[in-house]
Amino acid sequence: MASDQSSNSTVQRFVVYGAGAIGGVLGARLHAAGHEVVLIARGAHLEAIRADGLRVESPDGTQTLPIPAVAGPDEVDWRPGDVVLLAMKSTDTEAAVRALAAVADPATPVVCVQNGVANEATVLRHFANVYGVHVMFPATHLTPGVVQAQSAPVTGILDLGRYPRGVDDTAERIAAAFRSATFACEPRQDIMRGKYVKLLGNLGNAIDALCGRSDDADGDDPREIVERLRAEGTAVLEVAGIEFMSFEEDRARRGDLIQVRPVNGQSRTGSSSWQSLARATGAIEADHLNGEIVLLGRLHGVPTPANELARRLANQAARAGDPPGSLRVADFWKLLEAAEAEESAASTGVG
Repeated sequence: MASDQSSNSTVQRFVVYGAGAIGGVLGARLHAAGHEVVLIARGAHLEAIRADGLRVESPDGTQTLPIPAVAGPDEVDWRPGDVVLLAMKSTDTEAAVRALAAVADPATPVVCVQNGVANEATVLRHFANVYGVHVMFPATHLTPGVVQAQSAPVTGILDLGRYPRGVDDTAERIAAAFRSATFACEPRQDIMRGKYVKLLGNLGNAIDALCGRSDDADGDDPREIVERLRAEGTAVLEVAGIEFMSFEEDRARRGDLIQVRPVNGQSRTGSSSWQSLARATGAIEADHLNGEIVLLGRLHGVPTPANELARRLANQAARAGDPPGSLRVADFWKLLEAAEAEESAASTGVG
């Protein structure tokens, strides 16, 4: 059933705000499928796109596309029928939306093609028609002017729905556009169920960035840490009464649609958080992933020491410019043991 706040269903152009890994590939795929697209990028990435076009590398080959690109929403010639695809890291959403709200019609549909679960509420303060996307989309951006799509022939899964719930004509039209551009996409009445299971899945991003994966983690296996993070997250969501899709349902939806294959002979490097450290951006989205669980845990009285430690260490690494894989798995466990002992002592008045 469509929401009674359904937006104008006309979709004439996609404005991709944040043209990194996800936004760059999505914008390129839409452009290649014949949709009108403008990218909002920044810095050296913007300069490279303007000078040479956006280079998209994938398992099936490489193409360079002359997609219009601007530095901010104030440089867009806003028109009826524009749809904004937000694709920046969650840490940048609030400032980006303030800039967007200064120039775009408040009825403009805004689609959060982002990890985390706080972006939609942030956008809803400024725009009436907000859509969430359950992002299952392996992509990489490490070099200015270049993005990589690492699944083929289906580039990713982008199920979407209105926030907080519902499906309307605009959602249907956006879904059809995504499907035309090599994505699987189903409109969902309850899109946040999918976004919350994706949040649980993304809790390991900080560990992927800090410790590396099991095959390059200095002989230690970080998967036990990730299991601990997700166990804390699951407990918090259950106590908070937040409905989320099961991992089994999530896996069934993915099926064999996502086929990650080498690009230019190289396997995928790491998560979006891994890429943040690799690019030395100075920021990482752990506050909106592990930090979301920490926030809910504090609100509902559920301890989340592993997620708090992962959040804190990821931020420290980003600020210090540490490369991915700088922390040993054994050291994380030692730090967690110390943090739990300190918390226990504080709660009992010992020390």
